[in-house]
Amino acid sequence: MNDPDTNRADRADRADRDGREGRDGRESRRDRRDRRARDERVWPPSSLLGGLAPAERDQLLALGARMPYEADRVLIRESDRTDHVLVLLDGVVKVTGRTHDGRDALLAVRMGGDLVGELAAVDGGPRSATVTTCGPVTARTVTRADFLGCLRREPRIAHAVNASVVTKLRAANTHRVDFTGCGAATRLARVLHHIAMTYGERTGDGAVIRWPITQPELATLSGAAEPTVHKALRGLREAGVVATGYRTIAVVDLARLSRIAFDQE
Repeated sequence: MNDPDTNRADRADRADRDGREGRDGRESRRDRRDRRARDERVWPPSSLLGGLAPAERDQLLALGARMPYEADRVLIRESDRTDHVLVLLDGVVKVTGRTHDGRDALLAVRMGGDLVGELAAVDGGPRSATVTTCGPVTARTVTRADFLGCLRREPRIAHAVNASVVTKLRAANTHRVDFTGCGAATRLARVLHHIAMTYGERTGDGAVIRWPITQPELATLSGAAEPTVHKALRGLREAGVVATGYRTIAVVDLARLSRIAFDQE
């Protein structure tokens, strides 16, 4: 199906594509160098882009159109029949799903270097979750046809995408197992520790989580009621383990948070 965002992205990037395609339809060396200067970042090694070799990463980044998105923009909506994928270059998005009682449950967080939307692109089914920007985001919007064509042509990229999907599934299973038999305060500590270690900016003995995460979202991730999470978060603040500010959470003492999270204190 045609997606409005993809169509706009295609039009916005047409001049870029026309300029970099030669007579044989391939990207010139000069334009490849220019695109690298625009697109490349230092992505986490655990991300799809960070784990690819430069040659394969360059081929993936040649797909689609580069698009900026403002904060709080819904990029993918649950149950929609769109099928494009987004290669995140910079910024953070949250992945949410609607519960049976109508609440939005925070399922995951993705950041620059990650791929989102690949399940619908692979199986052609409806979107399984909603993806929303947590601040300014830059991504490459890639059509299903271009994405699947790349996977067929490039087995190393296909393997990396498969490995990325498996990693997400393992993380989801680990999340369920880790929470079995734990109290709410321990679950919250584990959630904060995981987010800080995976997405936080390290600062001395701690880390800062700069993208906005609400207490209802922390409650969803922790599998606890919001008042319970509020009380547990207050306890961590009073103990000097975390500090909260406008749209940020700072872990002041990662080592102590780890001890609390994993029952070593």
